[in-house]
Formats: sequence, structure tokens, C-alpha cells
Amino acid sequence: MRGSGPGLDRTVPALLVKVGRYPQHAGGVGVLRTLGRLGVPVHAMVEDRLTPAAVSRYTAGRFVHPTTGLEQPEELVRLLLAIGRSIGRRSVPVPTDDEAALLLAEHADRLAEHFLLPPVPTGLPRRLADKAALHRLCLEHGVPTPRSRAPGDHEALVAIGRDWGYPLVLKNLAAWTRLRSPAVGHTTVVHDERELLAACPPGSAPSVLVQECIPAGQAEDWITHLYCAADGGPPIVLTGLKIRSWPPNAGVTTRARALANPVLAEQAAEFCRRVGYRGVADLDWRLDRRDGQYKLVDFNPRTGAQFRLMETVDGLDVVRALHLDLTGRPVPRTAQRLARGFALGQLDLPSAAVWAWQQRRPPSDLLPRRGTERAWLCRDDPAPALAEAVRFGGTVARWAAPAGARAWHRLGGT
Repeated sequence: MRGSGPGLDRTVPALLVKVGRYPQHAGGVGVLRTLGRLGVPVHAMVEDRLTPAAVSRYTAGRFVHPTTGLEQPEELVRLLLAIGRSIGRRSVPVPTDDEAALLLAEHADRLAEHFLLPPVPTGLPRRLADKAALHRLCLEHGVPTPRSRAPGDHEALVAIGRDWGYPLVLKNLAAWTRLRSPAVGHTTVVHDERELLAACPPGSAPSVLVQECIPAGQAEDWITHLYCAADGGPPIVLTGLKIRSWPPNAGVTTRARALANPVLAEQAAEFCRRVGYRGVADLDWRLDRRDGQYKLVDFNPRTGAQFRLMETVDGLDVVRALHLDLTGRPVPRTAQRLARGFALGQLDLPSAAVWAWQQRRPPSDLLPRRGTERAWLCRDDPAPALAEAVRFGGTVARWAAPAGARAWHRLGGT
């Protein structure tokens, strides 16, 4: 929606908060657009002045402070305090990664001078972002979840594969460690012990969660984006179906559509009520057709990259709900808008190609239809799409050059 939706307080700015280097992040641009279109000044932490977020017309201020996640929390808190002073009035921070969410929650007492923050229990976001702790919370509260285990050493890791069988899913165990000492580059599916050893070579104890792999042919991937109000009132829960991802079956969402799922919405809301969560969250579920259960596979205590897929008929998404609630304005609760889709630009092309190869037919939704929320390209803010295209082209070129050189060498070139 362009310039429509709930009336936000335009005198209260927002800040896009991030830890780590990931300049090609569509969710951050979505935050800038959804608030900026309603007149809210949105500032952004950016890696440089030419990232997609930095060049958006809706970016009111750019704070070029590239971080890696290797910094001590105290250093990052000082950075946020300096940014808060520079903005000049209390603003609503919107984290787009788990580390930023943990930083805001665990240092809320100091950051509250410059930022409006949801009253989430201090240690809860860390428990929810930790894959092993989340598994324990699910068991404690009766929420279905795939069988999971965090091995204490490499020998235990190999033993899980021999005991459970393959395939298995490997995930970095916790926030911060995924940046400081990642066990895998991203969520990874291994199909045998050889692939397991290639992903996690023998050595120090791997900071990894091993999770049962629900077969793709027996599963559906669902998303819930929700906002839990500061006063503990009924949460806003929006649901959608993930169609494709990159890497396939394990990575970021590249194509999805909004679908009403009252059963899943209630399951997500009840879990958040039981643990006492407050604020924005992005939950990933897998419907296991073998037993008919929606199983929680990830809880991200922050804004999801594809949150703009889902909104109510009044134009309310979870980021707008966050701003309304923390500025003391009423948050309307109306039905979810359906017939909406989401497409993540160039990354959906390789995902669609893999899908077509597996299914032996082309996908019917390769070209975005009316009602599709494009992650990058839009008429009122074209610059981020151009910046993303340039960076994506550079990434492809860096990958293709060594591959081309190897092919040339095999053909006898010098």
C-alpha cells in the first residue's frame, strides 16, 4: 500500500538496527518503506553509503557503522547510545537480526533513554534465538517441534547420524556464535556421513544443532509474523506459506503467499503468551503431513525479511503495529489481507530452476502477479533495486571468475 494504512505518530522516528555485515537485506528496505510511506522519519545503520537501504528515498538518516558481530556488547551499546543522541529524540528501534534484538533486550535499561522498547523479559530473546533452548521451551510448553539435539563433541555429532539416520538438518546453535565461530555457513541439509564430515570436520566441539529433517515431499513450510503488545493484550498474528527458498528447503524465503491459517495463528499466539514474549517476531513452522502437526523450527525475536508479505485489510503489518503500540496509539485488529505474494528478486531464479528440475516442469508463478510484494523493485523507491542489482552482479562475477578459470584450464587453456 502506498501512503495508506493506520495513522502513525510522525513525530517519533524509527531506527533500523543491525549487527553484522549483510548489505543485501530486503527486510531492512521493507522497514524503511513501510514506515517512511506513512511519514515516519526512518534512520538506518548501514555498512556503506551505497547499500540498498542507504539509497532508499525513505531513509531519513544514514549511520555508516559497519559491524561484524565480533565486537563486545559494550562497544555496540555505546554505538547505539551515540546514534540515539544524534537522532535527538526517543525513537523506535527495529532490529533485523537476532544479535540486534538480543542487544536491545539485554541492555534496555541503558538504551531506554534514547529508544522506545517493548517490555520483553531480558533473557527471553536469547533463549528463543538459541536453537537448543528453543527446543526445550517447545517441549516444556507442549509445542510440536522436530527432534533436535546439540552434541557436546564431534564424536556425539557423528553418533547422532548413525543413530537417527539421514538426512539431517544442521543449524548454527545460537546468536553471536553464528558470527564469531559458525559451525555451518547457513542452515544445511546433509544426506550422509560424508556430507556431515564435510560440513563439520573433526576438531573442536561444534556449536551446532542437529535437527530431524522432515521430508520435503511430506511437508509444507509456513511462516507466522506477529506482534505481541506491550500490555500483554491479544497478539496480531499473520500467516503465510513459503513456496520456495534459497538454498532450497533450508534458506531464505524467495517466494511466498499470504494464506489464512487460524489453527497455526492460534498455536503461535498461545506459545508467545506462555513464554511472555513482547514485540515483533518471525516464526518458521513445518507442517509434517505424516502426523498432521505444525512443528516450530525457528523463532526469530525480531522482524522477518519477508514481513511485508503479510498485512491486515487496514494496511497494518507487524512493524507498523510496533510503532503504533510503542508510541501509545491504538493498534487496530482486523482480518488479514489475502491474495498477496512475495518475491525476492534474483534469488528466486536459481530457486525456481531447482524446483523445475525436481518437478520436471516449470513453475507457474515465475513472473510476479498482481498483488505481489517485490522485495526490491517498486515504482516509488527504485534506487534500492538498482543498488541490489549492482551488488548481486558483483557477487555472481566473483563466483563465476574462478569457476570459468577452472573450466578454461580443463579445456586446455593457459
